[in-house]
Amino acid sequence: LAAPDDAQLQALATQAAQAAAANENAQQQLVQSQEALPALDAGRRAQQQRVNTESSALADVAARLGALKALQERVTTEGKLRPWLRKHGLDGLQALWNRLQVAPGWESALEAALRERLGALEVSRLDMVAAFAVDPPPTKLTFFTPDPALAEAVAGDLPPLLAQVQSHHPAQGRVLADWLRGCYSAESFEDALAQRGRLGAGEAFYLRSGHVVTAHSVGLYAPDSEQAGLLARAQEIANLERSVAAQTETLAEARRALAQAETGYAEASDALQRLRQQAALAQSQSHALQMESLRAAQLAEQTRSRATQLDADLGEVQAQLDALRTRRAQADSRFESLDEQLAQAQEAHAKLDDQVLDAQRQLAQWRDQHRALERQAQEAQFAQRSVQARLAELARAVETAAQQSAALQQELEAAQAELLQLDDAAATAGLQAALALKLEREQALAAQRTRYDGLTATLRASDERRLKLERELEPLRQRITDFQLKEQAARLGYEQFDGFLTEAQADLDALAADLADGSVRLPALQAEIERLQQAIAAMGAVNLAAPEELAVAGERKTFLDAQSADLQEAMATLEDAIRTIDGETRQLLAATFEQVNGHFGRMFPELFGGGNAQLVMTGDEILDAGVQVVAQPPGKKNQTIHLLSGGEKALTAIALVFAIFQLNPAPFCLLDEVDAPLDDANTERYSKLVRSMSQGTQFLFISHNKIAMEMAEQLIGVTMQEQGVSRIVVVDMASAVQLAGIA
Repeated sequence: LAAPDDAQLQALATQAAQAAAANENAQQQLVQSQEALPALDAGRRAQQQRVNTESSALADVAARLGALKALQERVTTEGKLRPWLRKHGLDGLQALWNRLQVAPGWESALEAALRERLGALEVSRLDMVAAFAVDPPPTKLTFFTPDPALAEAVAGDLPPLLAQVQSHHPAQGRVLADWLRGCYSAESFEDALAQRGRLGAGEAFYLRSGHVVTAHSVGLYAPDSEQAGLLARAQEIANLERSVAAQTETLAEARRALAQAETGYAEASDALQRLRQQAALAQSQSHALQMESLRAAQLAEQTRSRATQLDADLGEVQAQLDALRTRRAQADSRFESLDEQLAQAQEAHAKLDDQVLDAQRQLAQWRDQHRALERQAQEAQFAQRSVQARLAELARAVETAAQQSAALQQELEAAQAELLQLDDAAATAGLQAALALKLEREQALAAQRTRYDGLTATLRASDERRLKLERELEPLRQRITDFQLKEQAARLGYEQFDGFLTEAQADLDALAADLADGSVRLPALQAEIERLQQAIAAMGAVNLAAPEELAVAGERKTFLDAQSADLQEAMATLEDAIRTIDGETRQLLAATFEQVNGHFGRMFPELFGGGNAQLVMTGDEILDAGVQVVAQPPGKKNQTIHLLSGGEKALTAIALVFAIFQLNPAPFCLLDEVDAPLDDANTERYSKLVRSMSQGTQFLFISHNKIAMEMAEQLIGVTMQEQGVSRIVVVDMASAVQLAGIA
């Protein structure tokens, strides 16, 4: 056997140590990356939330700006004045309010002071406006031309309203100074009322709200036309435009920060994936080198022990070989003597074989003879039995014949004795007497036959006469029967009519008198009786069982009424129960729906790292309504689930299933390759959610994803190292980590 290479073993041990060190380094880097990844993910979610917030704020500001611009455009472009300006070619001129910038809060005051002059149009010469007198505008309209001779300042120490106009053209300032001459500003009603004694003729205080205080009056301002609020809207539009610009810049900065966070998170995820691959590769290499080193060490140890065993076996074999050589020499000498004995024994054996063959032939002959004798003996026995049976039968026949012979002998002896006793004369006399008696009897028989024939003829004549009389009596019997029926009918009619008269309490004497004097005719009564009988017959047979049937029907109706009342009461009870059940079901369903919706809204951002989702009822009646899932992943608008990717659909379904599961958590939960369509980032979030839920529920999950396997406490794998033979491999993660730490 080849001895093990110690240098190779040492090299394998060195490589295994280096691989273990590299594996430990890779595992440390992997742990560091895994610890840093949640912070990056949190920063990315924070930036995403910031982008969402800034986007929402920008959208609100932009919507407000668009609405104000649309309102301002509609107010300035619609109305009766616009066609007139277009007709005279003045629609290109800007109104005065477009050129003013008023201090915040003083827009209403300036509108109250200037009123329709806010929409004044600047022209080069006022004399050209005289041409418009022929076709005046449909509403109030002011034209102005700046006059350099007018002074801008206003005398006095009261705060002028013109001071609230922060920006204007110098020429326009002169016009405003003219229009706002005598207009002062006041911060409150108290100040205006306290200083109104200092006002001169035509002068007034204007408040921020537009209210006017003069020396002798107070005017309250209110928007009185659709043109009101032009300055405020213009000011707000300017402010909103600045806000939109600032918000756009802020959103761009937030998006840049989100892009950096996404890039950092993606780079960290890629680095983590590479570190996982490197760690797995280093672990596999370390494991392979350790296994190879262990196999080499075991092979070396086995080689050494096998060599020692072979040396011992060689000594034993050599000793056995020497003993066998000695025994071989002894066996050779003994073999020669045994060879001679064998030759002699073979010769004797050949002779004995010949003798055995002869003996076998004789034995076969004797056996044939024995079988032939046995057949003959059996045939003789059969013949003997047949003869014995025949002899017994003949003996019985002889005995029967003897008995018959004895009987015949006795009869013969009796006949001979009787023959000896008989005489010829006596026999002749007896024969004559018998003949005479026969003739006498024959004559008597003939007389009786003659008498019988006469009686028969008499009887036949009597029968014919009887039949004739019966034929004659048949009409008489029929008439008697008819008369009897008529008499019975008359008696029944009499009894019936007598009963009718008795029931009617008729006066029989008066009726008899009427019959006697002929006022009542019997044929007419008979006709009336027949008519009444026909009417009664037309009415049909009288149902004598009608009272009983009525009573039965009444009882049946009473029973059915009671049953109907019971059914109505039962229906009312059932309807009340149904309403109660429906109410409780609505409450329970609403509460359950709210709980599931709350869990769903909480789990969806955990699985997606942001976004929001909710369940929406699709009908007014909760018992008949459907449920619609509205999901908005981070960075996307609300959309139908058909537009989501496969992973997003899977995460949405997981969030919904877990939300329903939270209603009544079971002690066990089985998940079958739920993470199959998920990428690494989504798998990690899914694993975190399952790990957090495993505090109260034991999860059994089937997975091919290494990230999902990392959260397991027990791994059960199915392998097939041999074709057609499956094996179960069970790994306790805590024990495996402990063993890895010891190694």
